[in-house]
Amino acid sequence: MAGNLLARSVHDLTAAAWFGGSLMGAIGLNGAAAQAKDPAERTRLSSAGWMRWAPVQTAAFAAHLAADLAIAWENKGRIAKQDGVARDTAIKTVVTLAGAGVTLYSGILGKKVDKLADEGAKGATEPQPAASDELKSAQQQLKLLQWAIPGFAALVIILGAKHGEMQRPTNVLAGLRRS
Repeated sequence: MAGNLLARSVHDLTAAAWFGGSLMGAIGLNGAAAQAKDPAERTRLSSAGWMRWAPVQTAAFAAHLAADLAIAWENKGRIAKQDGVARDTAIKTVVTLAGAGVTLYSGILGKKVDKLADEGAKGATEPQPAASDELKSAQQQLKLLQWAIPGFAALVIILGAKHGEMQRPTNVLAGLRRS
C-alpha cells in the first residue's frame, strides 16, 4: 500500500504549489501591487513578493523532480511494457522541463524589472509609456509568461492524472496486450 505514497504525494503537492503559487502571483500579487500609489513601488512590491516565493518554488521543483524519479523507478516495468506509458512519460518530462525553463526565465525577467523599478510602471507587467525599452520588453514578456506558467503546471497535473488512470488494472491489462 505505501509503495509510492510519499513520492506521489510529494509529486502532486509540488505541482499544486507550482500551479497555485504562479496563479496567485499573477492574479493576487501582481494585481495588488498595481494598486500602489507610487508607480516605482508597483514593480518593487511585486518583485519583492516573487523573490520571497522563489526559494519555495525552487525547493518544490527539486522535490518534484526527485519524486518523479522515484515514481519512474517504481514503474520502470510498466514504462517499458505498457502501451503508451513511455510516450506519455516522455511528454510529461518535456512539459515539466519546458515549464521549469519558462519559470526560470520569468525569474530572470523579474530581476530585470526589479532593477529598473525606479522607472515606475502602471503595474507589475504593465509599463508606463515613458519606460525604457528594456523595462517594456521585460514587462511585456512577463505579462505573457505569468499565464503560461500556470498553464504548464496544469498540464503537468493533468498528465499526472492520466498516468494514474493508466494504472487502473483494466488499463494496464489492455496496454500490456497492445504492446
